[in-house]
Amino acid sequence: MKQLLVVLLAFLFSNSTVAQDFQGIATYKTKRQLDVKLDSTQMNSEMHQRMIAMLKKQFEKTYILTFNKEASIYKEDEKLEAPQTAGVQMLFVSADGSDILYRNIKENRFTSQNEVFGKIFLIKDVLKKEDWTLESETKNIGDYTCYKATTKRVVEVVESGISVNGDKDLDAGQEEEPQMEEITITAWYTLQIPVNTGPAGYYGLPGLILEVHDGQETIICSKVVLNPKNKVAIKEPTKGKEITQEKFEEVVEKRMQEERERYNPDRNSGDSERIEIRIGG
Repeated sequence: MKQLLVVLLAFLFSNSTVAQDFQGIATYKTKRQLDVKLDSTQMNSEMHQRMIAMLKKQFEKTYILTFNKEASIYKEDEKLEAPQTAGVQMLFVSADGSDILYRNIKENRFTSQNEVFGKIFLIKDVLKKEDWTLESETKNIGDYTCYKATTKRVVEVVESGISVNGDKDLDAGQEEEPQMEEITITAWYTLQIPVNTGPAGYYGLPGLILEVHDGQETIICSKVVLNPKNKVAIKEPTKGKEITQEKFEEVVEKRMQEERERYNPDRNSGDSERIEIRIGG
């Protein structure tokens, strides 16, 4: 009996050690639907096509999620940025995006490092519980059996997501009230990797999220490596001005307004066009 107890304790200790050391690296690809309508008097067809190609590249990116049982870090796979089209300045702004997103499930908090308008912010806040509905539908993603889950979010509607210098409402200094819309988010997760994290701002399911659709953007996992030979440290970012998510959104909105005023066509801003890409959410 004593020998059996020793063996059992050794087995439990071994499992605990494996769980503590468990780590994975998942690669995700993103893609976003774009419905771009521009005034042909402002941009010729060749520049229009080049701009569309630039937009497509901007929203088709590769991200790496490194995770263990307690925490994860999500960031873009580093690569050289393509040069922008001559005569076109593009400004991409997202209040809920991150350059580096650290999520600590055990402590129910996150830290997001984000550079906006040349200034680095360190957004620290608690993780909000997502009200997922677990469904019975399944499908395979690679070697993994995945289950469907859905949730609803209320987001700001940004028509086409794009505004161009010369827009009548913007020129007149008029600000429309933001329109809100409820959208359904569909996620696919696998119980074969029992961690409740996932890409971008998605988490809270009983397995790793491998695919997400929100009606406009698709995020899908293309590769998973479990317990890699070379361990990757999951380090919380520390660079930037510390701020809450709510305050950060206020800062972004204020700076956006300042940029609109700065590039008002009534001012002498040269002959360049400015394309502003806003992602609501």
